[in-house]
Amino acid sequence: MEEARNVPMGKSPRPRAGEATELAESAWAVVLFCVACGAVAGALLPLLARWLLTLPWAPLEGPAELLTSVPEPALTLGTIAVGVFGGLLLGFTAVHESLSVGISGTQVTLTIRDGSQEFPREEISVLFRDGKQLVLLGPDGMERAREHCGLPWQRLADALAEHGYEWAEEDPYRTEFRRWVPGTPGLPPGADALLRARAQARKHEDDAKDARELRGELLRLGVVVRDEEKRQYWRLVRRD
Repeated sequence: MEEARNVPMGKSPRPRAGEATELAESAWAVVLFCVACGAVAGALLPLLARWLLTLPWAPLEGPAELLTSVPEPALTLGTIAVGVFGGLLLGFTAVHESLSVGISGTQVTLTIRDGSQEFPREEISVLFRDGKQLVLLGPDGMERAREHCGLPWQRLADALAEHGYEWAEEDPYRTEFRRWVPGTPGLPPGADALLRARAQARKHEDDAKDARELRGELLRLGVVVRDEEKRQYWRLVRRD
């Protein structure tokens, strides 16, 4: 069994023989950052409310008047407390949604949302960055994983290289993608309908899970999808 090792955020991983590398964001750093942002937002809220009331026509005038009716220092202390609590909730959510990457000589493990995916070395052709997402491709060009990643990209690339995995600066199949429009020819049966449904799901943040599931359904049909803003691009996996 390989020994796992956590690497501090500021250091480059130098694995010894038979040693695994675990890359993860610092939970405390994420939570403290969110709490600090919440506290600052809470402290600024009374100032914003007072400024709104100086305008000839102020949006949310009623809530602003109600807020400023609370005497100081209770008002500022209260809004800071609310901001800190909101920051805590946001921080814990961010930690839960953050990606950690385990790298060894035999496999790469992606852990997120209380679940883990293990990819043996023979199922991995190349890994690369697509915007803020980490993408893992198999030898057949099929997309094995695509996850939002907050880790330092150079640090991740160095760790993968240390264990002998190939890192690409961009998608090696990028030139094969075509922009999707309804009724695009060349798609497998059913793919166009899935892309239509996914386009609708991507319009609403609450439907992010649906968009993710629809991406999985498209992969089963041999269709790889990548996004650029509101546009969807697709390519077919070559099947020998």
